[in-house]
Amino acid sequence: MQTLTVSENEAGQRLDKLLSKYLNQAPKSFLYKMMRKKNITLNRKKCEGAEKLSSGDEIQLFLSDETIEKFSKTPALPQADSAKRRNHLEVIFENKHILIVNKPAGMLSQKARETDYSLVEAVINYLIESRHMPPEQLKTFRPSVCNRLDRNTSGLVVAGKSLAGLQIMSEVFKDRSIHKYYQCIVAGKITERTVAAGFLKKDEATNQVTISPLEQEGSVPIMTEYLPLSGNEQFTLLMVTLITGRTHQIRAHLSSMGHPILGDYKYGDPELNAMVLKKYGVKSQLLHSWKLKLPVLPKPLDDLSGKTFFAPLPPAFQRIQEGEQFRPYP
Repeated sequence: MQTLTVSENEAGQRLDKLLSKYLNQAPKSFLYKMMRKKNITLNRKKCEGAEKLSSGDEIQLFLSDETIEKFSKTPALPQADSAKRRNHLEVIFENKHILIVNKPAGMLSQKARETDYSLVEAVINYLIESRHMPPEQLKTFRPSVCNRLDRNTSGLVVAGKSLAGLQIMSEVFKDRSIHKYYQCIVAGKITERTVAAGFLKKDEATNQVTISPLEQEGSVPIMTEYLPLSGNEQFTLLMVTLITGRTHQIRAHLSSMGHPILGDYKYGDPELNAMVLKKYGVKSQLLHSWKLKLPVLPKPLDDLSGKTFFAPLPPAFQRIQEGEQFRPYP
């Protein structure tokens, strides 16, 4: 006989859903049969499976240890080769509910294939190795990221360590109440703050977007604000604010205006990309999620309301600013 105590991360779901996660090798028919026969009970009472769980509820499993072991398989921990594992997470902030990290360029936010090792897997390994989460918890709750960046975009990503953290932060990214600021280095001289509008259309087959000044069938409106921080006659360091948030919006919008981001191999200038690769070792687009300002948040994240977090720029930004003798703009 075993007793499971429902945690905060498991509360709010139906009993049968939790049992399907914990006894993840058992047929559902078996679970319902055990509940009917009172071999599985909730708070020592007969249950049907549709009950909604609260934190602190107790589930009794009047099953043999052999049966529980047979039907309960702990998910395998994410694996990565030694080179990837050396790429430790740069943690910007951490509390009981969320983790804010500085994602390096070249890492997927979420895996696209089963064999990928993404930021999600890196977060899970970090939490287990730092003893902030027991491996057994993966049976019933899996931490994940609340926002995503392109593989070759670096910067701030928020991950949920708890169910509350994951749900609340995912919602503020979805409703755009969180304020996101990027920095990038682009071709051309820009000296004035600009709010640019246009229409974006995505080609699902190529995962590439096009920008046009006029609305087209299947396009969506976009708006991007950018402020020049420093530069010279050839290049400009910009702070970019996403007023709308669409796939590849910053990269494609700036490129359509004649200011492609350096190192961007999809929307950039091949000759400039070759130059910064040879001269400064730039292998990915110089686009960095630099600052996040949180809105008013509900409990249990209310103490983070209005907080601002920064991720330091990758070294390539400084190499180019110094090498090209950027001058700060007033």
